[in-house]
Amino acid sequence: MSDADSSAGTGADTGLESVGPHLESVVAGALADRDVAAFVHVGTARDPGVRYCQSILERRLRPGEDRDVVAVAFDGDEWLTETTDGTVSHPAETLADRLANRGETEPDAEPRTILTPAAIPHDAALYLERAGFDLASTAVLERARATKTADERERIAAAQAAAGVGIRRAAALLADATIADGRLVADGEAVTPTRLRTAVDAAIVEAGAFPAGNTVVNPDSGHVPSSLDGASAGDGTSTGGTTEDQPLAPGEPIVLETAPRGPAGYHGGLVRTLVVDSDGGKERRAHVAVTQAFRSAAAMLTAGAESVTSVEADLEAEIRAFGEDGAVETRVSGVGLESRERPLAGGEDVEPDHVVRLEAAVRVDEGQWLRIADLLAKGEAGERAAYLPAPSQSLDPTALLEE
Repeated sequence: MSDADSSAGTGADTGLESVGPHLESVVAGALADRDVAAFVHVGTARDPGVRYCQSILERRLRPGEDRDVVAVAFDGDEWLTETTDGTVSHPAETLADRLANRGETEPDAEPRTILTPAAIPHDAALYLERAGFDLASTAVLERARATKTADERERIAAAQAAAGVGIRRAAALLADATIADGRLVADGEAVTPTRLRTAVDAAIVEAGAFPAGNTVVNPDSGHVPSSLDGASAGDGTSTGGTTEDQPLAPGEPIVLETAPRGPAGYHGGLVRTLVVDSDGGKERRAHVAVTQAFRSAAAMLTAGAESVTSVEADLEAEIRAFGEDGAVETRVSGVGLESRERPLAGGEDVEPDHVVRLEAAVRVDEGQWLRIADLLAKGEAGERAAYLPAPSQSLDPTALLEE
C-alpha cells in the first residue's frame, strides 16, 4: 500500500461516528451566539477542515479525488455539500445559490451573514458575497478539531504506535551496529541518516501507516532534516556539504523524528535520541533534565488547563533547574489531521480532551542536540494527563527493544 493509496483520509474511514455530533454541537453553538445564517467552508478534498467533516459527508465525497473542490455548509439543522462534478459551476457558487434559495430575503433587507474560516479561497468568498451574504471570520472549525473525540484519540494512538514501530526498527539497527574506523557499521554497511530514515519508514508502512514525508534524522534547531535536505551546522546554517550518506559515529547523539499518518488521516508524533557506545557525557545530564521536564509537564496539565506558552516555559524551567545553561528549545502543539495544529499559538490553552505534542531539546555540543517528543492526552480537570504509549525515552538503543 503506497502513501498515495491513503487518499489522505477522504471518506476511507467509517469509524469516526463521534466526530459528527461533536462538530455539529460546536458549530451550532457558534451560529446561535453570533446570530448568523450558516457556517461555510470550501477547500480541496485534502484540506484538513474538509477531511474533518468527512464523518458527515463521506457518502457525498468521491474518495481518491484529492484535487476535487468541496463546498460545505451547516445552518444549524442541515448540512449542504457540493463537489466538483465536471460542470462549469464552482461548488461554492452552487452552494451559495442553494443557501440563498433556502431563505429568500426582502429586496431591501440587510445581507445575511455566514461564518467562514479566515483562509477560505478568494473565489469562494466572491461567490458567497455575490449571492447576498456577508462573511464573518471564525475559528470554530479549528476549535472543534482541537477537541479530540474517543474515536479520534484511537486513530492518533494507532498512528503513534506505528511511529513507535518505526523508531524501534532504527533502534534495532543501531543496537546491532559495530564500530569500524570510527564509524557505525551494520551488516557490513555504514549506518547513515538515509539508511536509518529508510528503516523507520519501511517499518511504519508495515505497521499500516504512512511516513508522509515526516521522518527525519538529526534535524537542526530549525528542524531542517539532514537526511533529506543536506547538512546543517545545528544552528540553522548550512555547512555547505551533505550528510545524508555520511556514516554516523559512536558516542554522538542520533535524533530520530517521525510523524506518520494513519489511514484515517490522523498523525502521530515521536522523537527519540539514541547514542551508541555512550561515554556518559553531556547527553546523559541533558537526558535526565529533559525526562524530568516531561514528568513535570504531565503533572502541570493534570492540575488544569494551561496555555501553550506556560507549558513550554515549564519544560524549559525544569531543564534549567538541572543546571543546563546552554541552548534549550521547547515546543507544544496539538496533533490530529495535521502533524501540528491547534492549540498552537502561545496564548491558546491546552484544554480537556486535547492531544498535544510536547517536545524539548538541549544542545549538548556544536551541531549536536538531545531531542525528545511525545504525545500527551489531557483528560478532564483532576484526571491524570497521560502520554500515549511509546518506546522508552532511553538513550540506549537496546532499551527500546526490551519492552
